[in-house]
Amino acid sequence: MTAGGTGRAEGERGDGGGLRTALAGLTTRGRSFLAAGVAAAICAYVLGQSDLLRVGLLLAVLPLVCAVVLYRTRYRVAGSRRLSPARVPATGEARVHLRVENVSRLPTGLLMLQDRVPYVLGPRPRFVLDRVEAGGSREVSYRVRSDLRGRYPLGPLQLRLTDPFGMCELTRSFSAQDTLTVIPRVEPLPPVRLGGEAKGYGDGRQRSLALAGEDDVIPRGYRHGDDLRRVHWRSTARYGELMVRREEQPQRARCTVLLDTRGIAYEGAGPDSAFEWAVSGAASVLVHMLERGFSVRLLTDTGSSVPGEGADGFAGATQETADAAGLMMDTLAVIDHSDHTGLSRAYDVLRGGNEGLLVAFFGDLDEEQAAVAAKMSRRSGGALAFVLDSDTWLREPTDVPGPSGEHAERLRLRLRLLRESGWTAVGVERGASLEERWRRAEQERSGLMTANGGEGVR
Repeated sequence: MTAGGTGRAEGERGDGGGLRTALAGLTTRGRSFLAAGVAAAICAYVLGQSDLLRVGLLLAVLPLVCAVVLYRTRYRVAGSRRLSPARVPATGEARVHLRVENVSRLPTGLLMLQDRVPYVLGPRPRFVLDRVEAGGSREVSYRVRSDLRGRYPLGPLQLRLTDPFGMCELTRSFSAQDTLTVIPRVEPLPPVRLGGEAKGYGDGRQRSLALAGEDDVIPRGYRHGDDLRRVHWRSTARYGELMVRREEQPQRARCTVLLDTRGIAYEGAGPDSAFEWAVSGAASVLVHMLERGFSVRLLTDTGSSVPGEGADGFAGATQETADAAGLMMDTLAVIDHSDHTGLSRAYDVLRGGNEGLLVAFFGDLDEEQAAVAAKMSRRSGGALAFVLDSDTWLREPTDVPGPSGEHAERLRLRLRLLRESGWTAVGVERGASLEERWRRAEQERSGLMTANGGEGVR
């Protein structure tokens, strides 16, 4: 994926204010020559030395002439930027390609390029370009990397012009800016069998297709590119316009990924914090479920869902999987703590009907919020919860792993309450691998099925 912007910068013929701008661009060398020339001229006047006066005038006039010539030289330069890729996971690298083209009839002098980038992406890149011939171009590139997810602006690109003697520098800025999106890290997950697949997935889906047929007979309007063999002539005659049979799978498995973003539920900050682990885990599950053919949506404790369009806010049909994944990844790239203190809004969204598989990432749960979370599993075909214990996430990696004392007892009670309500609940300590916790969830579910006489998670 690439993205880019273009802009144009050129010199300007100016008025008195423009000339003052040019004089303000004098470099240290230019100012030194000017000061030395003025001093020599004063000394020559006091001492009556005409030769020294000529030297002083030469020293003083040279930087002024360079400033005027540089300012009145009209360089018309076009610049563009291309990102490859424009969306990169945290700790990954993206390459930024810069292209500068001289669109004037005159060759340029020495050009210095500088691109503005946020400090988290690395040092500000600077390049020196030699003379660019008329109609010619130069290309340079640099790399950016961030350990923190987010959306980072790149640009505008700045162009510095300088004279051959280094007496004066003028800066021109391009107007175009681009945005680099750093998404959460996605960890590949193994295919495990969880609750929620029987409804519309696997054998259940095949049975429903056998009863309803591969094609839904509900027609829709003809779109450019539709196969004419799918034209539904009876509906065409009825509505007076070309209609085709809708290609739709009547029973498609659903998965809701619930991310708890409450600020009071997490402590600590940075790329190794509990909240970042939860965000990365949600991203990994979303991608994994889309690859397995689920219709998915991202839900937060605020009650907002992404993508929020389509059937009940779910997306993931074959033609829109990439768009849905990109939209949810862009949302997770900038998601932050919410000011909410409870999970009631998310519960209101979930209690509307059976939403298939529910995968939740919870922070700290007090007794009240644990009870709310327990009720969420009643409206799902299967419920899996990862509960992050902040006590272990605040410790140093060299400390003894696992919760201790009162924290351990509280976490045990919360997990027990969720399991008794139908959740497959797994605690997450600092340093835990999502893949390992994912497999642990399958083992927990298998044990629960055995205890229930072979019944799946409800």
